Amino acid sequence: MARAIVIGERHLILGFKGVGMEIIPAQDREALHRELMTLARDPDVALVLVTESLAAEAPESIAEFRGASMASLTVIPTHEGSRHVSFEMMRRLVEKSIGVDVLGKD
Repeated sequence: MARAIVIGERHLILGFKGVGMEIIPAQDREALHRELMTLARDPDVALVLVTESLAAEAPESIAEFRGASMASLTVIPTHEGSRHVSFEMMRRLVEKSIGVDVLGKD
């Protein structure tokens, strides 16, 4: 059965448990990396949401997960507002793949 997981700071992700998602508290980049690599090996994981505040600390872990898993990983903003981490990751990937920054600098 497909699983939906939310990873991030406990106080920011607790509400997702109320709508039926699994939560995995992680407080730092090492914990995020460890949890993502465990999830990457699980074929039942279909969706992973990571808090933007934590994803900003470990973009290499996000990239490694995306390369190792078929699951969709999305970075979600917190109550602090968006830092546009996902947009920047996508912009760099598009620029790398086609050689031009078609999404613009800002």
